[in-house]
Amino acid sequence: MRQLALVLFFVATAVMANDPPSKPIKPLQSKEEASSSVPASTAPKEEVKPIRETKASREAKAAEAAKQKEQQASDELATKIAEKLAAIRKDKPEPIRPSVRPAIRPPHAAYSQKSEPKLAEKAKVVHAVNSAHWSYEGEGDPSSWGKMNPANAKCDSGDRQSPIDIRDGIRVDLDGINFDYKPVAFSVIDNRHTIQVNLSSGNRIQVSGKTFELVQFHFHRPSEERIGGKNFAMVAHLVHKDMEGKLAVIAVLIEPGKSNVVVQTVWNNLPLEKEEVVKAISTIDMTQILPTSRDYYTYMGSLTTPPCSEGVLWMVMKEPIEISSDQHAIFARLYPMNARPIQRTAGRIIKESK
Repeated sequence: MRQLALVLFFVATAVMANDPPSKPIKPLQSKEEASSSVPASTAPKEEVKPIRETKASREAKAAEAAKQKEQQASDELATKIAEKLAAIRKDKPEPIRPSVRPAIRPPHAAYSQKSEPKLAEKAKVVHAVNSAHWSYEGEGDPSSWGKMNPANAKCDSGDRQSPIDIRDGIRVDLDGINFDYKPVAFSVIDNRHTIQVNLSSGNRIQVSGKTFELVQFHFHRPSEERIGGKNFAMVAHLVHKDMEGKLAVIAVLIEPGKSNVVVQTVWNNLPLEKEEVVKAISTIDMTQILPTSRDYYTYMGSLTTPPCSEGVLWMVMKEPIEISSDQHAIFARLYPMNARPIQRTAGRIIKESK
């Protein structure tokens, strides 16, 4: 009986080894393991939480949103501009150009073929006017002065023109000319018509209660003035001006003879080129170009060169001065003839001192 019980025990054990129970026997665990390994069926269910965003991802999203907003604003602005331009073009067909100052065209720059012929023709006319220059002989001689420029109209139409043939003067007690001349600085220029000497201030005359300042003097060959039909080898015109701009000219007649210090001083400072100004280092004393006698003729006349302005007070010294033959030859070499022809008296009164 005991043997039978043992046999049954072993058989039962073998069966259990091949067919384990539905609930396996758990091995012994520690308290920590036991607490952490609660079966899923008995452990409380945990709430599923969303994954938290990082700071970098938030900044990236914000940048992207800002970019999209900026792009949207730019698109809206472009649309508004396009609509505005369309409205402007509709009202004003001419295209809108930026207000940029055009580049300055140099004088030699080429113009458009369309405008070039007209401009070239205009340039020819301007050149013809500007190139026409008065002279004493040939083209531009005294007979054409009044036609060369409207400003020279008096050269043709004036009735108080100079020079004149002085004759039949009324002999009266004329007021003497008070010469207040002193040595001053000067410069010399060959102005293509004569040798002219420009003077610093300080030389004056007083006549008939008026004061005139000597501003320049120059020479003509032969003399422009005639006395009773006679002309002289040369003449010096001393040009004065008053405070109102009115002119008074003293004519000093010149004949060959002995050397004159003033004339030689001028010749010593002759320029080497036309229109070149030579500023002298010395001074000039204008009392040394005046004749000993101060008797004179006087009349109202004009400039003897264009524009032939009238209203000029003329005083022609009766007594001529002398220059040497060498001094005369120097000027004759430069200007063989630079005298305006005699003009009509036209009933003018000529006075002469007794």
